Amino acid sequence: MLSCQKDKFSIPADIHYLNGAYMSPMLKSVEEAGIAQIIRKRNPSDISAADFFTQCEELRVEFSKIISDNSPDQVSIIPSVSYGIENVIKNIPLKSGDEIVVLGEQFPSNIYPWKQRCVETGAKIITVEPPEAKNRGEIWNQRILEAINKNTRIVAMCHVHWTDGTLFRLSEISKKIHENDGYLILDGTQSVGAYPFDVNEIKPDALICAGYKWLLGPYSIGAAYFNERFNEGDPIEHHWLPRLNSKDFAGLVNYQDEFEPGAKRYDVGERSNFILMAMIVESMKQINQWGVGNIQGYCQSIAEDAVSELPEHGYNLESREFRGSHLFGIRLGSHDPRAVAEKLNRDNIKVSVRGSAVRVSPYVYNTSADIEELVECLKSV
Repeated sequence: MLSCQKDKFSIPADIHYLNGAYMSPMLKSVEEAGIAQIIRKRNPSDISAADFFTQCEELRVEFSKIISDNSPDQVSIIPSVSYGIENVIKNIPLKSGDEIVVLGEQFPSNIYPWKQRCVETGAKIITVEPPEAKNRGEIWNQRILEAINKNTRIVAMCHVHWTDGTLFRLSEISKKIHENDGYLILDGTQSVGAYPFDVNEIKPDALICAGYKWLLGPYSIGAAYFNERFNEGDPIEHHWLPRLNSKDFAGLVNYQDEFEPGAKRYDVGERSNFILMAMIVESMKQINQWGVGNIQGYCQSIAEDAVSELPEHGYNLESREFRGSHLFGIRLGSHDPRAVAEKLNRDNIKVSVRGSAVRVSPYVYNTSADIEELVECLKSV
C-alpha cells in the first residue's frame, strides 16, 4: 500500500489541497529538473544534437507505461488537448449525415473543434445528457451506448467527467463504436496518471492528455496516443524533428518526405523544449514508480469511509461503481452553492465548485485528515 507522499511536494501545512483536477502541485523533483535546465541554457554549447531527441523518447516510454502500452512510437508530444484533437480531426473524413457523439457539459477543448468540423462538413453533434436520477452514472452510460448507431462516425468523450468524476465504461463503448468502423477519441486529462488506463483493453483510436493535472507536469506540454489508423495521416504542422533521418543535423537540407514511424508525425514543433520536457519526464517517472493502481488505491483508502456519511446530511454521491476516488462530485442537494464555497474557502479547503456539485480531487499528498476536514465543513453548512 502506498503511503502519504506529501514530503515530495511543497504544499503549505495549513492548506487542505483537494483540487488536483484543477492543477497539480509541483513535485520538488520536477521543480529541480526545470531549474537545472534553465541554468543549462546559460551555456548552450553544452546542449548537443542528441539532446533534441533523448528526453522526447524518454517521455514516449514513460507515457506508454502509464497507459499499459508497449508501443512508444505511437505516442506523440503535444502542447494541449486542442492540438491533439485538431490532428485527429484532420485525419477522419466526415460527410453530411455523419454523427459525432459527445457528452453533456464536456470540456470545451473536446467540443469546439468538432462543432467547427460539423459546420465545414454537414456532420451533426449528438449530445448525451446525464439524467436527473439516483443511479445517474449507470443511466448515463446506457444512454451513450444507445446513442451509437450506423450513422455514428465518432465518439468523442472522456474516461472521467471533469465536472463531477462520473466514470464511463469505455470498453463497452469502444466495442460498439468499432462495430460500425467508427472512432473512439478520448480526452484522458482527468484520469490518465491517477486512474488505471489500459489501451489494449479499451482500444481508443486516440487518447489525448494535457500534462498539468494528473501527469504532474508543467503547463503547455502533454502526451497523446494515436493508434495505427493514424500512422499514415497528415499532421497539422510540418517541421523537421519527426522526419526520417532528422538526427543527422548535417543532412537536414536533404529534405525528407518520410516521417519517423508511428505517431511521431503529430509532435508539436519545438517539441524538444528542454525545460518543460525535463519536468514532465521526471513527473512521469515518479508516477510509474508509485504505480497508477497504487495511486488510485491510496485515494480510495483516505476518502471512501469519510464521504460515505454525507448523504445523511443532504448531500448526494454517485454510486461507487461509477466514480473514481481521485475525482468525485458531491452534489449539494438543497444546500446553497455560494454558502458552501465561502465556508470551504474560509476553512482553507481547496476544491472546485462546479454547478450543483463540489468537485473533490485528492491525491497522494493528502491524508484522511484532509477528507475529514472537508466532511466536517460540509456538515456544518
